[in-house]
Amino acid sequence: MIQTFYKRNIKGFTLIELMIVIAIIGILAAIAIPQFTAYKKRGYNTEAKSDAKNAYTAAQAYFSDTPGEAVNAGSLTAYGYTTSPHVTFNVQDGSQAALGMTAVGSARGGTGDVTYSVNSAGTITP
Repeated sequence: MIQTFYKRNIKGFTLIELMIVIAIIGILAAIAIPQFTAYKKRGYNTEAKSDAKNAYTAAQAYFSDTPGEAVNAGSLTAYGYTTSPHVTFNVQDGSQAALGMTAVGSARGGTGDVTYSVNSAGTITP
């Protein structure tokens, strides 16, 4: 009766094999998680740069329809600009001659955020 519990040809994994697999998964996760965080930060910064370019394009469309008037965030919305969810957008100077806008991608933690500024010539600077 006791011999039925000790069969030698039972298929399965040993405890050591399972522990090795769990250790390998842990090492891979330790490498992948910081890389994923860096990818997210770069994505937020790219999103902010794209928003700055789109805001400049909308501002130029606004100036072509209403020359001499100052642009603000609300008037840009009427010309097709929408702020992305992770971007903080601000208009410092809305005049056509001295246009100044900024866009910041807000990653969690606040480290690695880049402020992109757009001037009246359309130059985007980090």
